[in-house]
Amino acid sequence: MSDKNIKSLKSGGQVWRFDQIATNVNSRIANPSESGVTHYVGLEHLEADSLKIRRWGTPDDVEATKLMFKTGDIIFGRRRAYQRKLGVAEFDGICSAHAMVLRAKPDVVLPEFLPFFMQSDLFMHRAVEISVGSLSPTINWKTMAVQEFALPPISRQTELVEVLRAMEKVLEAQISAAEIARATRTALVEDALAANFEAKSAKPLGTYLTGLSYGSSSRSAYEELGYPILRIPNVLRGSVDYSDLQRIELNDTEYERLALREGDVLLVRTNGNPQYVGRSVVIDHIHEKTVYASYLIRIRCDESTLRPAFLAEYLNAPSTRQRLRGEVRSSAGNYNINIAGIKKQLICTPTLADQDSLLLQLKDLDAAIEVLESRYMASKSIKKQLLAEEWGRDVH
Repeated sequence: MSDKNIKSLKSGGQVWRFDQIATNVNSRIANPSESGVTHYVGLEHLEADSLKIRRWGTPDDVEATKLMFKTGDIIFGRRRAYQRKLGVAEFDGICSAHAMVLRAKPDVVLPEFLPFFMQSDLFMHRAVEISVGSLSPTINWKTMAVQEFALPPISRQTELVEVLRAMEKVLEAQISAAEIARATRTALVEDALAANFEAKSAKPLGTYLTGLSYGSSSRSAYEELGYPILRIPNVLRGSVDYSDLQRIELNDTEYERLALREGDVLLVRTNGNPQYVGRSVVIDHIHEKTVYASYLIRIRCDESTLRPAFLAEYLNAPSTRQRLRGEVRSSAGNYNINIAGIKKQLICTPTLADQDSLLLQLKDLDAAIEVLESRYMASKSIKKQLLAEEWGRDVH
């Protein structure tokens, strides 16, 4: 037993098996569409390190056996526990069988306190340790049930809940503010596109482009030699991520064909996830001579009529993405879009002055979103520190 556990015992706490702390609610629903509820929560709906369930589907979306949960139950992702996914239900519903539905035993633990305890590193590290399987490690209830944890007395739990709830409200407010800022950003782009669009004057996007080309299909690797090469993981987050670069060796002719420059736009043309196809990013700076991989398309535009950054915003706009989905084709488990499908998209370009004005507004919003996300991460770190101070590291 760790020193922290001994300290907890001296202050009135006690060590409990997990099946003394919580009940595993195993109410199975064979036919989801006949469950009588309106909410379905899959693991994809749970967010890491957040107790709030913000997204859900409906029972009609899924098949096969699911688990029933009630308001106040904890939905814990027992599959791939390292993703740290658990949420507290604010409604009745059904959830994935890759989750556990847990209900606190109030004689031992306050229902309001148990979710916070389960977010602690002590609990999460133990959950990962007892998971079995290589591709999709999963927790078995029988193994979880016998794990022992020291919990503070109810009086101390009450004190902690008060503090942790206050912190949770701060986190929720910061998340909501960031979501509002992102929604505002999307609305600004869509409004600009709609305000300028007239069917009679719309032209194919290809009219404003000077070049579209596919990247290199040669093998790249984490080597010291060769040119840095941008791949799909480097361009999915709205800006270029240079932190995880592979390299590729090319002759001069190949490099000239694949060289990137400031103002190029990269678009994801092939992926196993159709939601990724069409995502675009503008190259706003180059650290060194860099090229791009085959699952990306490099787009260059006539900058006398179309700013590259505005082109990226146009391609990423939900309305454009929806139209592009009509051009996506499936083959061998991958989803693809080709150059012809991109060039045919209709657009009415605002004046360069209007494009610049919009891009400045978006830059300000991006800065505000970055501040909000930074504050959220700082608040989350404080919460994590508080949990760590209460339990310390896991020694058993």
